[in-house]
Amino acid sequence: MEYQHISFDITDGCAVLTLNRPEVMNALNSRLRSEITYAVRRAGAEARVLVMTGAGKSFCSGQDLADPSLKPPIDMEGVLNAEYVPMLRAIFDCPVPTIAAVNGPAAGAGANLALACDVVIASDAAYFVQAFTRIGLIPDAGGTYWLPRQIGAARAMGAALFADKVSAEQAVQWGMIYEAAPVADFDAHWRARAASLAKGPTAAYGHVKTAIRASYGNDLDGQLALEAKLQGLCGKTHDFGEGVAAFLQKRPARYQGR
Repeated sequence: MEYQHISFDITDGCAVLTLNRPEVMNALNSRLRSEITYAVRRAGAEARVLVMTGAGKSFCSGQDLADPSLKPPIDMEGVLNAEYVPMLRAIFDCPVPTIAAVNGPAAGAGANLALACDVVIASDAAYFVQAFTRIGLIPDAGGTYWLPRQIGAARAMGAALFADKVSAEQAVQWGMIYEAAPVADFDAHWRARAASLAKGPTAAYGHVKTAIRASYGNDLDGQLALEAKLQGLCGKTHDFGEGVAAFLQKRPARYQGR
């Protein structure tokens, strides 16, 4: 695919997908959603970590309300099912760790695009807002799925109804995101985080994702059984042997991702 609205690069196992419509705060149109879906799937096949960030001062302002494809009457259900669901599933199903490096405001579907990633690292100048009720809609793009799981039903309900801005620092306190970094150090910080994952035990990371997600639906016995099964798979990998050898030899591990 030829990219028009993103930039995409894979270097040293780290794929960086940058939403690149800064003139409209990286708002999501049909083409952008298609490019994100394609690039995420490529990263899952070719990289060991994926970072999604935004060009300019914003991460993503959500749906582009000026998109010609959304002229009334709008089949919102059709757009969500045809374009948003594949994009979000590609991120959720990505076999390698995914990081949202939220460099600025993340609003509406843009906020939930970030929350779909495994880890969210935000600039301390960023904020998140479920802006949907401001135009008579409900949170979509997975918002009603991510938020209750990350911040609890009470805060999720308040964030959805009032559409208040949630600062990066507040998002950390609530458990919505992993961490916030100072603006001046933000780029270097997320790049270092991504580089550490790109050099890590990729197969184990994939099993971590599987285990933590399954815990919501498992009882204790079911989760213990899953842990045992996945740990059995990890124990057969090259990287487990390398990790033990490195520990015993008191040297950095040289993981191959398998």
